[in-house]
Amino acid sequence: MIDKTPISHFWPSLADPFRQFGQKLAEFLSPASEASSDGDAYRISVELPGVAEDDIHVSMDDGVMTIRGDKRSSHHEEGDTWYFTERQYGSFSRSFRLPADADEGAIKAALRDGVLEVSIARKAAAPPESRRIPISKG
Repeated sequence: MIDKTPISHFWPSLADPFRQFGQKLAEFLSPASEASSDGDAYRISVELPGVAEDDIHVSMDDGVMTIRGDKRSSHHEEGDTWYFTERQYGSFSRSFRLPADADEGAIKAALRDGVLEVSIARKAAAPPESRRIPISKG
């Protein structure tokens, strides 16, 4: 009888290190962020220096807020001699799963000094519901 168990069951995929590298690279290129809350709202700050407001898109989908954008290159190369560049350009995306009490209909976003500030209001806590539990005759 021939064992038809895939070889990947016994031997790790040769692509695994590259997948892990790709994930680490994506995390490195993601904009830095902070999250906090108080009794009224959740707040998320994302550093986006050099990104135009028109190039930032904030969306909500099923409890997940996603911030996407594009940092465009603006340097002019004609006649210039470049020795190095440490600036990053390109598309970015960052997603945040919001808590159940976040009010998806009450979100505000503002871009100030290269920092996107997003505020998500908290829903008012529903008062505990009192109900009678029927007792069956046993």
